[in-house]
Amino acid sequence: MKRPTIADIARRAGVSKGAVSYALNGQPGVSEATRQRIVAIAQEIGFNPNSAARALSGASARAVGLTLCRPARILGIEPWFMGLISGFEAELSARSYALTLQVVATPELEVEVYRRWWGERRIDGVIVTDLRENDIRIPVLQQLQLPAVVIGGPGETGTIAQIWSDDAGAITEAVRYLVALGHRRIARVSGLPGLLHTQTRTRAFDDICGSLGLSAITVPSDYTGEEGSRATRRLLIDTERPTAIIYDNDVMAVAGLAVAQEMGLAVPGDLSIVAWDDSPLCSLVHPPLTALTRDIAEYGAHAARELLASIDGKQVGNVEAGTAHLTPRGSTAPPR
Repeated sequence: MKRPTIADIARRAGVSKGAVSYALNGQPGVSEATRQRIVAIAQEIGFNPNSAARALSGASARAVGLTLCRPARILGIEPWFMGLISGFEAELSARSYALTLQVVATPELEVEVYRRWWGERRIDGVIVTDLRENDIRIPVLQQLQLPAVVIGGPGETGTIAQIWSDDAGAITEAVRYLVALGHRRIARVSGLPGLLHTQTRTRAFDDICGSLGLSAITVPSDYTGEEGSRATRRLLIDTERPTAIIYDNDVMAVAGLAVAQEMGLAVPGDLSIVAWDDSPLCSLVHPPLTALTRDIAEYGAHAARELLASIDGKQVGNVEAGTAHLTPRGSTAPPR
């Protein structure tokens, strides 16, 4: 994975390295047309003119980037990301690598962050989360030849390695468990609909419900407690309200539990609740929440190991991590 250098720009522009230096540093010695052509090439290949000296030296940044396209307020209450980051840090710190984190509002801004980080030599690679269909980040990362590992999938990531968990298998287990308890009206509060893993879960939920003769009801949400509460109320005020709800994260599940209790429903007598991705939150509430459990810290550590191997120039491939398994607790029981 070769970083763009002044020599690369000079070769593409058909000029000397000195001319590139003059153009990027705003010094006389090149025509305005040549200057603009050189600057355009530098931007295209992800080279930042302020980092010319570091580019020439080929120094390593000893840092890995993580850009999250989520509301910043979610990170303070989202155990999944905290567990993931702790896994990153366990591996990175052992190799004296730092983790550079930035929160952005859109995938387009995320792409700009990658270009800037790589051009300014702030990072040696990136961990990419929240894979989407036709993800605009993937071709940019490949064009920049920026070492990367994608968490989530499986999806189209070209030559970029990805690590994922079998979400379809996990949700199938959860639905079968609830049906075995006697539930026939099962709903789901999902995460962001545009994310590939959300779509995978939705298809699997629809498939298993269809095969068991159940109606598949999914209400989209955004992983926050506020939206999780709203989605739960929508489901529980229905005349054919569900007797069980599966939530795509623990924060929404805890919020859903509070809504059920606010409405005078007993959990698990009137409503069973299952949370995706176990965390301490699931054990701190009453009743404790049945959850789909996996080792999130190890998931993050595995991704970090794959990325460090890629940065070292080793060949890395796609990896399927362990499937989440059901951990029954007090929030699930046969319906009344």
